[in-house]
Parts: sequence; C-alpha cells; structure tokens
Amino acid sequence: MTGTRTRRTVVSIAVSAALACGSACTAGEPPAPAPPTSAPPRPTDPSSRPSALPGPAADALRSVERATGRAGSARVESRTVMGRELSLEAEGALGWRDDGLTGTLTITYTGGTTAETMRGLGTTAMEARYLPDAYYARMGDEFADRVGGRHWIKYVYEDLEDLGGAGAGFAEQMRNTTPNQAVKLLLTARDARKVGEETTRGRRTTHWSGTVGGETAQTVDIWVDDRDLLVKKVERGRTKTGELTQTAYYSDYGVTVSAERPPAADTADFKELLRSQTG
Repeated sequence: MTGTRTRRTVVSIAVSAALACGSACTAGEPPAPAPPTSAPPRPTDPSSRPSALPGPAADALRSVERATGRAGSARVESRTVMGRELSLEAEGALGWRDDGLTGTLTITYTGGTTAETMRGLGTTAMEARYLPDAYYARMGDEFADRVGGRHWIKYVYEDLEDLGGAGAGFAEQMRNTTPNQAVKLLLTARDARKVGEETTRGRRTTHWSGTVGGETAQTVDIWVDDRDLLVKKVERGRTKTGELTQTAYYSDYGVTVSAERPPAADTADFKELLRSQTG
C-alpha cells in the first residue's frame, strides 16, 4: 500500500510540474497527460487558421507577428492564474527558431491546489529547461528521495504524443508557446481592434484587443512598441477550475538563450514514472 501511494504521489508531482511548465509559457490550458482513450482531434496551430480580419488591422498585426517571430528570443516575465488549481510566476529567457523552443525559466508557485501539492514536498520553485525535443523540470530534494535521488523530470514531446488524447494536446501547446502565437490568435478574432496608445513599462505602445472563439471565449490583449515587438500580453478565459488569466512581459529581444540537458544520472523520465503508476 505504501509503495502504491508513493508511486501515485510521485506521478501526481510529475503531472503538476508539467502543468506548471506549460502554464508558465502560455495561458492556454494544458491538460494533464493521461493514458490513451479515444483520441480527440489534434489542436490547431494558430498559424494554420485563416485570418478573420480585413484590411489595415490584419496588415498591422501581421507585421507584429513577423517582427516578433524574426526576433528569435526574449526575456520573459509572466504571472498565470488557473482558477483554484494553480497560480505561478515565471522569469527567464526563451528562444524560438525553426527547430523548436529553447530556454530556461524559474517558476515560483504562489497558490492553488498544485502549489499545495508541491509545497508538501518542500518545493515552492523549480527550474524549467526547454529544448527542441523535450523539456526538463528540476524538483526538490524530497522528490529526489522518492525517485532514487534524481532531481530532474524529463518530458519528451514524442512520448507525450504517443500517450494520445491529452498528452498529444499538451505536446502541441508546448511547441506553440512563443510571443508571436498570441498575435496569430488575435488575427483569428473578428473583433480585433486597436484600442489606443499607452505607456507600458516606460515604453510607448499600441494596445490591440480581440476575442478568440472556441469552446469558451478567450480575450487576447497585446501591447506593441514602435519596432512591432510585443511588450506585454494578457490572455483571459475559463477553465474547468475557474477563471484563467496570464499576463506576460517581453524585453531584450534577440538575447542569447541557452539550455543544457541535465545529467542523465540525475534525471527521471516522465514516461517511466507514469508506467510505474500502472505497474
């Protein structure tokens, strides 16, 4: 009984870490990986959706999308609240190129049931490293004691896709967590509009806003500087656990970004942890 309870606790922590890593980058609700049932349709990449906007507004937002995409990297600060489940803050640098997302974030749990789970194991913050094929979450010493002394959890995107259903959706979201994705979403909003000129963190910016359709309506607001680069993004919507809000700030576009793979001897594979729950 104790062994089974320990395995379930370890997997619960691993899923919580996955949720935190995904939420730190995007306000889109990342579902927890689960064994396959009947796989729903894969999420649609915003870049494949036709623009719903006519004329000058679409042209202006496409310029922002291109400029932000070409920049390739930026420093990121974000705060995410997902109903009663999770609230967190993240800070670091991310890069986005053709080969995928890279970078390192420090994620701090500030509230919610996920934070309580993590705090129960003496973890209130963790380091997340994003690489093109996988991402890694560094847990605390108490977690390491439960998995043979290993501090890192490795999540391979292909493994998540192999799980089907929610796992595939989560992997897709992790691949689409760059600033220009918010602009692509806004381009699909028929009501996207220029709100006005504002000062954001000391910089003159243009504020755009719109509502993105889907199962539940989601509002997207962006603030753009005179170089067509995002300075701020706010996404709002609903999840099964309540209101979802993420506010993110971007700066130092073009910053050098690096993320090293943790030592294999100090790393536990999420797929193996999940298998241990059913074993």
